Amino acid sequence: MAIPISYNVRNLKLRKGLTIMTALGIALTVTTAIFLMALVAGLDRAFVSSGSPLDVLVLRKGSEAELSGGFDASLYPTLKTLPGIAKDSHGEPMTSGEWVVVIVLPRKDGTGEVNVTVRGMMPDGLEMRTLPGASRHPSVKLVEGRWFQTGQREVVVSKSIQQRFTHANIGDSMEFGKGQWKVVGVFDAGGSAYESEVWGDVNQMASDFDRQGGYASAYLRATDPIAADALVHRVSDDQRLKLDGMLETDYYAKQTSSGTPIKVIGYVVGIIMAVGSIFAAMNTMYAAVAYRGREIATLRVIGFSRPAILTSFMLESILLALMGAALGILLMLPFNGMQTGTSNQVTFSEVVFALRITPKVALSAIIFAIVMGVIGGLAPAWHAARQNILTALRG
Repeated sequence: MAIPISYNVRNLKLRKGLTIMTALGIALTVTTAIFLMALVAGLDRAFVSSGSPLDVLVLRKGSEAELSGGFDASLYPTLKTLPGIAKDSHGEPMTSGEWVVVIVLPRKDGTGEVNVTVRGMMPDGLEMRTLPGASRHPSVKLVEGRWFQTGQREVVVSKSIQQRFTHANIGDSMEFGKGQWKVVGVFDAGGSAYESEVWGDVNQMASDFDRQGGYASAYLRATDPIAADALVHRVSDDQRLKLDGMLETDYYAKQTSSGTPIKVIGYVVGIIMAVGSIFAAMNTMYAAVAYRGREIATLRVIGFSRPAILTSFMLESILLALMGAALGILLMLPFNGMQTGTSNQVTFSEVVFALRITPKVALSAIIFAIVMGVIGGLAPAWHAARQNILTALRG
């Protein structure tokens, strides 16, 4: 016969002070775990959800990043003629030769200067990224101003860049390369890696950074996912090109290595705090066992078995942990969507992303709390179940 759950709830209410303090300790541990998991989830969203499964990224053979993937411009016409490439709005192959450079911009809050990625692209590059329905992530949308014009020293910035850096509002001028670049628009990249970029005309970028006659990378829009896979192999296998092709989504997925330090710190801090919370839960449950010695003995006398008592005390410890988990999640909800940044180890520039308290993060936090409750409650519950009935009744 099992002991009713109402019995455990009543006992938690009777010891309000101790219950609240223990639940708060678990909540703080859960809050820390959620914060770190939300950071990693936001970083994963920024990279893994970036790009389109129809876009093939072309780099110099052996290169792993656009920043170091330059190839001769004479190869670009050959790339445009490969089969499987979709047509743009003008009926031409949808391809874009691009340059990626890193500039330094000062933060608005005055905390220093940060490396920021600037991307020069062709008109088709803009069309690829703004075309709806071809990406895992919502397409890039212009939210203010207009797009840059080909042949002009104009740039558009992401909302995140506008919010975090100086001289990033429409009408402002950014100083990089060989002079001033006018900000003419602001775009929303929906939390993808493009939120960390400034865009402009590829030819103007190449001229400013003395990189005429080549491209850092090229993007090819395939007609369908099967054609995209075929394009990857055609590019990589073509001996005339000596280039590597990869799906754009795979390229960004590899960059999640930027989150490794956060994950390591998260595991270390989480384990340390979890040990403290486990001891707090254990202390609370031991106090409950000592306080309710006669009560436990009475339960045994009226017919409840040792396994029933063990289960009851374990359940009480888990309820305590769940209270802590719920409190921890509630404390962290106001921070959902808060933006922060980290250094991208591939491009050496800042990657902006938002904290994401996803259902997976919340579920992981609940499981984490339950594990703490189980470990913290096991020894006291075992002690309660093994108590001698006569000794407890005389106590």
